[in-house]
Amino acid sequence: MTRRETYEARTEAYLLPVLAQHGFTLWDVEYVKEGGSWYLRAYIDKEGGITVDDCELISRPLSDWLDREDFIEDSYILEVSSPGLGRPLKKDKDFERSIGKDVEVRLFKAAGGQKEFAGTLKGYGKDTVTVTMEDGTDRCFDRAGIALIRLAFDF
Repeated sequence: MTRRETYEARTEAYLLPVLAQHGFTLWDVEYVKEGGSWYLRAYIDKEGGITVDDCELISRPLSDWLDREDFIEDSYILEVSSPGLGRPLKKDKDFERSIGKDVEVRLFKAAGGQKEFAGTLKGYGKDTVTVTMEDGTDRCFDRAGIALIRLAFDF
């Protein structure tokens, strides 16, 4: 396990019971470097959406726990937020909870002269993602060829 994966896993293990107490779910934890700074981000969700107060409710005990445990070597910025409307699907658990929901798929390279597709997520595997298109046909995409897949939203 890499250092990044260890930080994410330990943080996730702490957060799961804390979030369950409040009726929240964990969408993702990521430890990333952006613009020279490290960020530890926890994305939380609940039915009806997350408020700023919800983020604060989780951020305070998480920050205290991280200070006590002190297992992250780098200096970092802690962020707790909603995953947002256009949340990308990255991990298997993201795909699992999104089966049957509308998604947008953007490919690195065009397939049949097209790079963007929309449909309903039907299934996924280690190397593939299957989407039911609007015409009812299923299209299988190579996961390595997907630049972005996210939940679709209409306004």
